[in-house]
Amino acid sequence: MPRRQYGAPKQITPASPGDYLEVITKAAFQAGISWDVIEAKWDGIRACFHDFDAAKVAAMTPDDVDALMRDTRVIRNRKKIEATIDNAVAVIELDKEHDGFGNYLDSLGDFEAKVKRLRKDFRFLGDFGAYYFLYVVGQEVPSHEEFRASRAKA
Repeated sequence: MPRRQYGAPKQITPASPGDYLEVITKAAFQAGISWDVIEAKWDGIRACFHDFDAAKVAAMTPDDVDALMRDTRVIRNRKKIEATIDNAVAVIELDKEHDGFGNYLDSLGDFEAKVKRLRKDFRFLGDFGAYYFLYVVGQEVPSHEEFRASRAKA
């Protein structure tokens, strides 16, 4: 079966910490997995993570993680599930610290500085995941071609 081609992802105007969390989670779950699988499971993943209500996700317990490991609606990768919970905690903390998560992003400097800091502050978020996240939430990013070329040199 040929691989489906995707255009640029849909951009959003985040209205809550949960909106940022959802995009970070999609980027994290995509790492090493086909976008087709992510898209096919996304509604189930969203349901399993309380529609990305950041406070509810941050409050999830090890028992909740164990339950998700048995839930076929989610991609059952314990490290990514735990990362989602940790990332929810980070989103909430940064949102409070900067009086809005968008203010946190704005405080990080240029694109490269943002990628570096996002990789530090969030689990399972590499260069491409950070690029995807920044693009989707409406931050200024280089073209995809420029981004790929910059990473090929590294």
